[in-house]
Amino acid sequence: MPALCRDCLHSFDTGRRCPACGSPRVISHPELFDLSIAHMDCDAFYASVEKRDDPSLADKPVIVGGGKRGVVSTCCYIARTYGVRSAMPMFQALKLCPQAVVIKPRGEAYATASRAIRGMMEELTPAIEPLSLDEAFIDLTGTARLHHAPPAVMLARLVRRMETELGLSGSIGLSHNKFLAKVASDLDKPRGFAVIGKAETADFLRDRPVRLIWGVGEAFQSSLDRAGIRTFGDLLRWDRKDLHARFGASGDRLWHLARGEDRRRVTRNAPVKSISSETTFFEDTADRDLLDGHIWRLAEKVSDRAKAKGSAGRVVTLKLKRASHALLTRRRALEDATQVADRIYRTARSLLDQVEEPGPFRLIGVGLSDLVPEAQADLSGDLLDPAAERRARAERATDRIRARFGAEAILKGRSLR
Repeated sequence: MPALCRDCLHSFDTGRRCPACGSPRVISHPELFDLSIAHMDCDAFYASVEKRDDPSLADKPVIVGGGKRGVVSTCCYIARTYGVRSAMPMFQALKLCPQAVVIKPRGEAYATASRAIRGMMEELTPAIEPLSLDEAFIDLTGTARLHHAPPAVMLARLVRRMETELGLSGSIGLSHNKFLAKVASDLDKPRGFAVIGKAETADFLRDRPVRLIWGVGEAFQSSLDRAGIRTFGDLLRWDRKDLHARFGASGDRLWHLARGEDRRRVTRNAPVKSISSETTFFEDTADRDLLDGHIWRLAEKVSDRAKAKGSAGRVVTLKLKRASHALLTRRRALEDATQVADRIYRTARSLLDQVEEPGPFRLIGVGLSDLVPEAQADLSGDLLDPAAERRARAERATDRIRARFGAEAILKGRSLR
């Protein structure tokens, strides 16, 4: 069986250790050198950047997020062993892990690291489809002759370069289509490399939960539960027409994915109509301070994804889901497009202020639509908020200073409360 050492990149036949360097970090699979569609996902990206920039944090649980009334943007794997998770209210995270070091997000530092990783990918292939600052699809089909090595070797070399040159780690999922590549990247984290081959696709999926499918959230899962669909095996028992009749276009997509079929190509400039992020609460809440914290975190995520895709948007959307699952949506068109987190946050927050219903709510989301190239972003000042441009410049300058001198170099006054 083909095998590859992820440390020295030596190729050999099956073995638990590399015969060249003795490393146990070996990946082996019958189709290892035949597959070329990959998904690379950085490991706890924000927290990893913070630990890289401040070595004293290396062995400490790190949470990146807001203050006591905020929420967790991300956390390192040490913090996760205590039960801390993204989108968790900060007070709850600190109850689980009171010794955690809490750090305010530094958007510019993360964007700089993302650009460096993207540059390494560009050396392998132009077929890169970023999903956010810390993850992307990569298509290495037809590159073996150029690099004199199969895609698996080049991917292992990529994550090795990330570690040695940037001090950041990532996990690779390798398969024969985008859906399975993304599933694979979550199988072995952190510093993982997982493979799902064509021959094993049906057996691999059969007993897995349908929640593996991107876009199947709590509401959709409830609809599937009512139809008796919990695993891919359950989906296989449905006729394609019946799935379409019950779930519309999503039913047709489910039919194909149940069989491991995904014909989407890795598209460098994939057309995107909107960028959004949402979170479902652990408990329904009507606390406006907590909702505010989530809006900031979601605005940061939307901003990061917009920057990764080189986009900006003219319309900001706030979505709330009531305890009854009924949706409430508010939208506002901006004078000009933006990709700045502060502006997205302030617009979404103002939309929340217009919501008279007290709640409680079970979900909140922030979105950016009517997208344009980033060159058209934030060109003019906001007549209703003359200080907006100054805050945007200050935010970027502050991030650059923190990226160079550390998280405590500059603090906002409100973070000292």
